[in-house]
Amino acid sequence: MTLTFLSRANAPDFNQHREEQRWFAVNDGVMGGVSRSTFRIDAGAGCFIGEVSLDNGGGFASIRREPDHFEQSLAKSNGVTLRIRGDGRTYQLRLKSTALDEASAYRVAFTPPQGQWETLAFTWNRFEAVRRGTLLNDAPPLSSESIYQLGFLIADRTAGPFRLDIASIAAL
Repeated sequence: MTLTFLSRANAPDFNQHREEQRWFAVNDGVMGGVSRSTFRIDAGAGCFIGEVSLDNGGGFASIRREPDHFEQSLAKSNGVTLRIRGDGRTYQLRLKSTALDEASAYRVAFTPPQGQWETLAFTWNRFEAVRRGTLLNDAPPLSSESIYQLGFLIADRTAGPFRLDIASIAAL
């Protein structure tokens, strides 16, 4: 496996506090839920933290990075790698694509062990198209050239606090 790090000018740089401003939360409040999440920089890592609530039919929290040219670096790759540390809960890496409508995304799920840094690699064929948690069987396979945004989501039907630390996002 060869890792090609995204260009410094465009890649998420978790050593820069201005990176915090590039991420925004989209939680279940859009559907009446009360889950909450935020993104912050802590000791050179991006931190997706918050609390999932199942109240009012809720149950998910997510963050997205505003679109930037770094997605173009992914177009020439075979997939994406993450250097992450989790809490034992299941998360999704979600990619927005011009091939799908705004309510849809391509996802891949992962469950990092609690408190350990690990590097995960996902080839593009591992991603599946979904809309609000439902598989889109008629969607085209993910084309890396169509990616315009990435984010993380937790929707494991478990109430309580969560934390996912992200040290790097790289092209595979």
